[in-house]
Amino acid sequence: MNYEHPLQDLGRLAFAFGMSRRFGRGRHGRDFPGFGAGFPGERRARRGDVKYAILEVIAEQPRHGYDVMKELEGRRGGGRPSAGSVYPTLQMLEDEGCVTSQTIDGKRIYTITEAGRALLAQKPAESADQDGEHWESRHELKDSAMRLGAAVWQAAREGDPGIMSKVRDVLDRARREVYAILGGDSV
Repeated sequence: MNYEHPLQDLGRLAFAFGMSRRFGRGRHGRDFPGFGAGFPGERRARRGDVKYAILEVIAEQPRHGYDVMKELEGRRGGGRPSAGSVYPTLQMLEDEGCVTSQTIDGKRIYTITEAGRALLAQKPAESADQDGEHWESRHELKDSAMRLGAAVWQAAREGDPGIMSKVRDVLDRARREVYAILGGDSV
């Protein structure tokens, strides 16, 4: 007979939600993976955001890479973007003809071109309200998942095999329904 501890299923659930043993914290010490960038109120940059942000900074005046990173940090209110995202983006923008560069006093200075200004003009409009709504929706979803996890934890603590079986059935149905909403296959 293969005995499984009643909390073993909860451990699998916690892992699926990206939570470590420190309930509510992500595997890497961040709050609930995918919700923000690891600090309260901070959102991850979407693809393309970095490109437009760099073009906006360079459009104001020619700058070198480190200066671009410092300026972006000031605009974001902390959290300097990594060199691993800024320098490759600068190189890509230069390859596409959106910026040019020249070495002045040992520093590579980037200047926006007309093609870069045209690309910047095509930047999708951002809606602060929409970002706020998404942020609020994500937190509501996270809170619901946390309440569900607490209920599952309570069922696991009860240790009654009948209760745990019923809870597992509910969780399996819920997972299938979520995948149906997302349009994917249930796993």
